[in-house]
Amino acid sequence: MEKPSSYCEHVASLQNDNIHRIYHDTQYGFPIDSDDELFCRLTLEINQAGLSWTTILNKQDNFRKAYSNFNVEVVAKYEDIDIKRLLSNPGIIRNRLKIDATINNAKRIVELQNAFGSFKNWLDKNHPLTIEQWVKLFKITFKFTGGEITKEFLLSTGYLHGAHAEDCETYNTIIKKKPMWLK
Repeated sequence: MEKPSSYCEHVASLQNDNIHRIYHDTQYGFPIDSDDELFCRLTLEINQAGLSWTTILNKQDNFRKAYSNFNVEVVAKYEDIDIKRLLSNPGIIRNRLKIDATINNAKRIVELQNAFGSFKNWLDKNHPLTIEQWVKLFKITFKFTGGEITKEFLLSTGYLHGAHAEDCETYNTIIKKKPMWLK
């Protein structure tokens, strides 16, 4: 069997209740307006590093609970006791570097909110950039954001074109929501 050429092709044969199908049809590539949800997506992408996306999708509700529903302001104030709690939580990825990066990134997002009004405003202000420019910007702004993490974050949140094949039904749904790459 040939390897699918795109995520769209991969999920086409999956049942509607498959986690990849649900993510593809309802989240991947869709513009996000909420800073907390943008932070959520960045955190999930960071935690995927070295693991399968299936693992992260299966644990996303656990991540949401563990990280205070991805409330940026709350996570930015996490202390040692919160780190210990996260490191002992089997429902998430218990990697100290990823946990520290998530807390650091929440603090950076609070700084961006103070400077630009919101994390989304900061992203919008920097759009459009090439992927290389985005990676460089993310590396100096956040922790644990290399090329693949940055690219997937931007694709999955509608800042880069290419999340879906143009003949995908979800692509047409996203177009109506005016992703940033259309602007």
